[in-house]
Amino acid sequence: MPFARPTLTQLRNQAMQDVNTSPLGADGFLRFSVMRVLSWVQAGLAYLHYGYLDWISEQAVPWSAADEYLTGWGNLIGVPQEDATFASGYATMSGLAGTPIPGGTQFALSNGTAYLSTAAVSIAAGATSVNVPMTAVVAGSAGNADAGTVIKLSTPIAGITTSGVVAALGFTGGADQESPDHYRTRVLEQYAAPPQGGDRSDYIEWALAVGGVTRAWVTPQGQGPGTVVVYTMFDTTEAAFGGFPQGANGVAANETRDASATGDQLTVANAIYATQPVDALVYSCAPVKTPVNFTVANLGTGNTAANQAAIEAALTDMFLQSAQVGGSVDPATGAQWPALDPSAWYAAINSVGLSGFAVTGPSGPLTPAPGELFVLGTTTFAT
Repeated sequence: MPFARPTLTQLRNQAMQDVNTSPLGADGFLRFSVMRVLSWVQAGLAYLHYGYLDWISEQAVPWSAADEYLTGWGNLIGVPQEDATFASGYATMSGLAGTPIPGGTQFALSNGTAYLSTAAVSIAAGATSVNVPMTAVVAGSAGNADAGTVIKLSTPIAGITTSGVVAALGFTGGADQESPDHYRTRVLEQYAAPPQGGDRSDYIEWALAVGGVTRAWVTPQGQGPGTVVVYTMFDTTEAAFGGFPQGANGVAANETRDASATGDQLTVANAIYATQPVDALVYSCAPVKTPVNFTVANLGTGNTAANQAAIEAALTDMFLQSAQVGGSVDPATGAQWPALDPSAWYAAINSVGLSGFAVTGPSGPLTPAPGELFVLGTTTFAT
């Protein structure tokens, strides 16, 4: 039976009862009695002690531990908290042929986000521009930027145009430090499913340990015998792209048996390569975005702009929580994930609190093709 922590009122009453049964008796509680004040002070101190003991007990188990104690539980099983990562990429700068741009040159976006070039480059003879490799000065998702974003030299360089643009694929890879809730989930999953030397759960855990990865799926033998396909989503750091990784599918940079991935997929592939079984050929892939259109009817007086927005938000969250990549398997059972059932979207829409509604499309379960991931498409509200 769990310990019943006394309330502050109970502690006050107990302290006053102790004084009342002492030789002082009830006289100890006259209006200006020092004993009354001391009883309340003693009860307050005891209440704080009980609170501290409660907090200590929460740190004794990983499912309620916090801060450095949660980190300690995670490190015991080889699951460190993900640190913030630095965004990197290329910017295209124009200028006169032969003009050098030294390594360590500082650039900045219009919002003040700063970057440093990571290597010295020069505009080649006959050319008018050069791609400058650079990385963000401060780690975090704020360093990510879309291709075409204007970037400027912080200090002018003779022969180089002050303004340039972020090159193709943009600045990617920047992620904030892992949230405590997401980290606790990974720690508990590792305790529930310890590493097995490369089983289905291991590949998902390895992918989720990469900064920015929020969801992951695995398809054993997805590219033939001896292969493993890992699909990932970056719902926060790549929110501008619906959470889908930005880059090309492929294998790790040190894997010689096929073409290397690029961008986010390469980051995942390289991380998994360091821990995977040596004979596995692992492909890091982005799911294929597959929109699903909905038609919602019979809303009656509930067909308002506010309810429409709430329905779309509920359906978006349903796909985020329930959609699985086609062909991937449940790591616990090894069986392919079942089709997305209509009950899922009826439950999502019902949570909005409508008096009535009907979904006339889609009309049945949704089964994704291999590699596909369903997302919300266009929602039509029929009158």
